[in-house]
Amino acid sequence: MWTMSEQDSVANPIDARAIEWVTQIDKGEMPASRRAELDAWLEADSRHRGAFLRAQAAWKVLDRLNILPHEDLDVPPSRQVRLSRRGALIGGGAAIVGAAAAVGIFRNGQDQIRTAIGEIRRVPLDDGSVAAINTDSELNVAFKPDLREITLAKGEAWFDVAKDRRRPFVVAAGDVRVRAVGTAFSVRRRDSGADVLVTEGVVETWMVGAEGRGKRIAAGAKIFVSDLAGPSKLVVGHSGIDRTLAWRSGEIALNGETLGDAATEFNRYNTRRVTVDPSFLERRLVGWFHTNDPETFARAAAATLGANVVAGNDEIHIAPKSQR
Repeated sequence: MWTMSEQDSVANPIDARAIEWVTQIDKGEMPASRRAELDAWLEADSRHRGAFLRAQAAWKVLDRLNILPHEDLDVPPSRQVRLSRRGALIGGGAAIVGAAAAVGIFRNGQDQIRTAIGEIRRVPLDDGSVAAINTDSELNVAFKPDLREITLAKGEAWFDVAKDRRRPFVVAAGDVRVRAVGTAFSVRRRDSGADVLVTEGVVETWMVGAEGRGKRIAAGAKIFVSDLAGPSKLVVGHSGIDRTLAWRSGEIALNGETLGDAATEFNRYNTRRVTVDPSFLERRLVGWFHTNDPETFARAAAATLGANVVAGNDEIHIAPKSQR
């Protein structure tokens, strides 16, 4: 059983207040006056929103901790928790914070977030922003008094940024920089740069050493920013935003991509690899598929192409009919 010392209790009054609000909401209907008070509290400071989101996440975690067996949780045995949500609030909310920390929901005081292959996470940040983090990604978070900086070491993430004009929100991906104040956008790290897609508001992007040649990108547009040449290939009125960001719902959306590219995309999410006979690599496909179900994708593609699927434990091969 994981326990908590007095030093681990909720020292941050904002976090403590957020826990009080979440507890009240769980009790049932809130009077209109209390709901208005909550709304005012959330609007008063961007940190309030972040604390409230973290408390909600922790509350849901405690549901899982009370229902799932230990082996179903990715928590070291020494830190596993067994307690009810209501009992977790004893001691001024200390246990709820501890339970959330045990499964990695709370990020206060931590500056690194990682996802494994196939894992997609939605993480509330301390400033009230939210990050949706794609498979096999790594983010380093550094919030300072005058700057909110995220370093995308690898992978992909979408950010819904809380407004705070005193502290710009900057994502660094190699030598690529993307800056926003209050907006929503995604960044995907590539070998030689990064893809930037804006879903709300406006961002500014540039290459380190060439800040004067940056570009502003509005909602509905995407751009590739090279580590060496800076912003290029701007696509305005990008019609495929929902497809591009379908991974946030655990899906891959294909609309004319080649089978070779589609297989590469599925292999980002699965250790069981999809391989394709060279004769099919340039054939194009349309469809929506679950990221964690490469075999269904392979069989659908094979049916469309008149091909065979050879499925093994580690590989799913799309082959000509003559191959068994």
